[in-house]
Amino acid sequence: MNILQMFSYPFMQRALIAGVLVSLCAALLGVSLVLKRYSMIGDGLSHVSFGALAVAVALGFTPLWFSIPVVILAAFFLLRMANDPHWNSDAAIAVMSASALAIGIIVISQTTGMTTDVDNYMFGSILAMRREDVALSVLLSAAVLVLFVLFYHKLFAVTFDESFSRATGLKVERYNTLLAILTALTIVLGMRMMGAMLISSLVIFPALTAMRLFRSFRGVVVCAAVTSVLCFCAGLTASFALSTPVGASVVCANLMLFLLACLVQKLRSR
Repeated sequence: MNILQMFSYPFMQRALIAGVLVSLCAALLGVSLVLKRYSMIGDGLSHVSFGALAVAVALGFTPLWFSIPVVILAAFFLLRMANDPHWNSDAAIAVMSASALAIGIIVISQTTGMTTDVDNYMFGSILAMRREDVALSVLLSAAVLVLFVLFYHKLFAVTFDESFSRATGLKVERYNTLLAILTALTIVLGMRMMGAMLISSLVIFPALTAMRLFRSFRGVVVCAAVTSVLCFCAGLTASFALSTPVGASVVCANLMLFLLACLVQKLRSR
């Protein structure tokens, strides 16, 4: 198969641009989320996004524009619930995830049924990527990356020691909220390609792989970013060559690299 020929198709070009940007954002944010034990927030927000998209399709709204504010609001409340002493983060994510998914399924069953558009958001499809989706992905991904770089040191501080950061006068809640909002944007952007069922893997796998190979926060962040982009490109190529779903192919590429990193870590420890 000729790689250059593969990327001569417009839908593959759109998928590559949007996928690389979303993968990069997910990996950078995923390091902080995994270290803070919020790794499943991506899964919870993806289900919220699916519920919002189902409602948008049923009401005839533009899915992405409708779901973005809904998922950001969900991320804000999810963070508040996770910090409530009567809840824990796992319980808060599970409640919101199951509720949003149930609402989405009920809305679909009573209105449009499982249309192709809804199915694409559920399981992902590169053919569903339009120019408008890519333009929005580029714009919002750039915003996520810029904000991450600008507040890198603050996010580093709240990731490792919230108590010390709070004692030094840092607005911990503000930066936790920023992290949740950036994650919400990334999840919504990745829904078209990866689907609600698999988008959280872009958040979790690269961070776990990098942590097997590096000790420093900066090393883990850089490795996770490189890993995520490489695995996405490998998954996209395999998807085109083998006619397999993109989301599943990307996850399998991440899984293989993670297992390889575990092997390297085990050999190092001997």
